[in-house]
Amino acid sequence: MVQQEAAVGGGKAPAKLDAQVLKIAGVIVLGAIMSILDVTVVSVALPTFMREFDATYARVAWTMTGYTLALATVIPLSGWAADRFGTKRLYMLALFLFTAGSGLCATADSINQLIGYRVLQGLGGGMLMPLGMTIMTRAAGPQRIGRLMAVLGIPMLLGPIGGPILGGWLIDVASWHWIFLINLPIGAIALVYAWFALPKDNTEPSETFDFIGMLMLSPGLATLLYGVSSLPEAGTIAKPKVWVPMLIGAVLVIGFVFYSFKPKHPLLDLRLFRNRRLTVATVSLFVFVIAFMGAGLLFPSYFLQVRGESTLHAGLLMAPQGIGAMLTMPIAGMLSDKIPVGRTVPFAMALIGVGFFTFTQVGPDTSYVVLCGSLFVMGLGMGGTMMPIMTSALKTLTHHEVARGSTLVNILQQIGGSVGGAVMSVILTSKLNDAPKIPGTVNPQTKEPLTVADIAIGSHDKVQGAQIKQMVGPDLIAQGLKFVADSFASTYWVGFILVLLTFIPIAFLPRKREVSHLNDDNDVDAAGAPAPVIMH
Repeated sequence: MVQQEAAVGGGKAPAKLDAQVLKIAGVIVLGAIMSILDVTVVSVALPTFMREFDATYARVAWTMTGYTLALATVIPLSGWAADRFGTKRLYMLALFLFTAGSGLCATADSINQLIGYRVLQGLGGGMLMPLGMTIMTRAAGPQRIGRLMAVLGIPMLLGPIGGPILGGWLIDVASWHWIFLINLPIGAIALVYAWFALPKDNTEPSETFDFIGMLMLSPGLATLLYGVSSLPEAGTIAKPKVWVPMLIGAVLVIGFVFYSFKPKHPLLDLRLFRNRRLTVATVSLFVFVIAFMGAGLLFPSYFLQVRGESTLHAGLLMAPQGIGAMLTMPIAGMLSDKIPVGRTVPFAMALIGVGFFTFTQVGPDTSYVVLCGSLFVMGLGMGGTMMPIMTSALKTLTHHEVARGSTLVNILQQIGGSVGGAVMSVILTSKLNDAPKIPGTVNPQTKEPLTVADIAIGSHDKVQGAQIKQMVGPDLIAQGLKFVADSFASTYWVGFILVLLTFIPIAFLPRKREVSHLNDDNDVDAAGAPAPVIMH
């Protein structure tokens, strides 16, 4: 066990967030901003990578897939490593790997180099979020965990919005290198900040490392997510590129599930699911992530492909969602410390459902006022949903279980986000592939006749748009835009139904005041008062 006496501990934690806790939160938020922004910033740069490295979309997409697989590999290790080596030194190592990987990415001369450096980045980025949640949960103490988790939730919600804006602007005014170079000063500041703000680690020999579990879980998760990530490109689960890695990954993960109950200290402690409240909270979070994060990736795509907006403008149009979340998240964090989440989260989910429904009705010229208003309402709901559910999950754990619990929550988030994104992408691609074909035309990529959807989306292209408009005329383009908009609406219906299904596990969230167990396995001093909070 790693013992670390936190300045915020000692007896009953104060109700307000004091300066020491806010300093710790500042370090974690800096790391979270870097890792979360990076994912969405790079997604914007994929067309640029295709042009710069003369590579196919399938090839450059590995800059995203490689990063995701590195996350899946390293996240299971973070719980054990936090207990064994201490959160401060491990968090600083993660910051260093991520920052160094960013600098190397900017020097890449080929797409293969870039993919390799992105994997290094992912090894650091994968540890930042679970470690950050562990550090902040222990620093806050049971009375303030909701408010502090709300602080961590801000970059999680703003990343998908700020990323396209920042990425589009950097690529427009500078070059693609700067989407990685911008991490260098932020990473350097975060490292120095962490050195001074995070309490010192005093390590002691801890639990033995579960090598057998690692050989099953880390490769299993990475292989499973590789198969899932290949689904949008393949278009069907029947292709060996999809089902073979998914099957191998599923066998390894299922094998780990059965094995994990044998060792005393497994790599991922599934015994935590004996805690009913943790189980309900993690299932609620998993279903919610599949529903919202999957469909949420397609919101900016609608603005890009149907409305012809630039990446920068699409990001700005998504801003109301972030503004809504910023308004409700601090309130939700405060309420989750005082009111059971089972009484507040359903109302927040209802707001998400109302806002989401609008997108099931989108057309090629739906009012931006209506769409931005709906995004704002969804943002209000988001701010009151995600972090309170996480708070409910971690609040029920004992102090020593927090690191393993944070790892468990992050793995489920990663799987849910990957599955949701892949499923929604496949549904949309399938709808677009059913578009009417135009006789006498050929798609240079598929060697098949162009469809009205191809023509409509291509008409927004800066280079070829004018030529397409002259070739087919406005009526065919309008028909194509109507078809593409209907395809998005049909896909949003699937997301909306999944949002409604989220109400099922949410109905089982605690409606009575929760008793926190964060200090249950801390010692009591001679005077009978609780000992200072112990941090790993």
